[in-house]
Amino acid sequence: MEANYIQISYGQLALATLFILINIGLSLVLRLGLEQSLGIASLRMVVQLLMVGYILQWVFTLSNPILIILLALGMTAIAGVSSVNRTRRRFTGIYWNNFISLLSGSFLVTGIIVTGIVRVEPWYEPQYLIPLLGMVLGNALTGTSLSLDRFMEDLISHRGEIEALLTLGATRWEAAHQTIREALRTGMIPTINSMMVMGLVSLPGMMTGQILAGANPNDAIRYQIVIIFAQAAGVAIATMGVVILAFLVLFNRDHQLTDLLRQVSSTKLKSSRR
Repeated sequence: MEANYIQISYGQLALATLFILINIGLSLVLRLGLEQSLGIASLRMVVQLLMVGYILQWVFTLSNPILIILLALGMTAIAGVSSVNRTRRRFTGIYWNNFISLLSGSFLVTGIIVTGIVRVEPWYEPQYLIPLLGMVLGNALTGTSLSLDRFMEDLISHRGEIEALLTLGATRWEAAHQTIREALRTGMIPTINSMMVMGLVSLPGMMTGQILAGANPNDAIRYQIVIIFAQAAGVAIATMGVVILAFLVLFNRDHQLTDLLRQVSSTKLKSSRR
């Protein structure tokens, strides 16, 4: 079957690097010091996406649900590590907590989409399952990273107030409730802001891709609405899970704020973000 969209050759792809060269040129002229970061990020992005393209060609031929689930678990584990690496503090079990939270939010939401809304047959069809899971995971990763970082930083900056409340007889939940609420708000803000301007300021990538591939715009829009609602739900579940699990670790059963938080050195933080 002949493709009904305009294919991009590797030569045309090479021309697109001019956009990045403009950024690097501006960084050099203005002495922003971003040229190395831009170069490394661009190279990594190209290599990673090209690798993913070849991997997906193989994945889409799979018909074994166990292999597909293992691949999905691998994606979730990578997302969990990436989320933690963006935070400035650590505590025992932080990687495991992030993995569990992302797993719960992304698998639950993606499962509802493929079995209850889109009704994919079979449910493990990788052409639908893997891209949908990836979109939900990507947004949940950002949400958990922002909320967890905000929660830990607020515990440090407001430690005196929190310990005063605990000393006066407040439970650990009462003392940390405001901090938890602000952390959850921080994690949800990017998703809400994106939803507010979608269709007016920005056209989502999935919808644009479907339209460029020849899909009916109304069909593409319906798919996009489902995805956005799913992403919002995934972010909410994952951020709530990761903050609550962090709360249970950092506040013990005697309603005391522990000293388990430790700061990551700036050198290690920069290297983990690359």
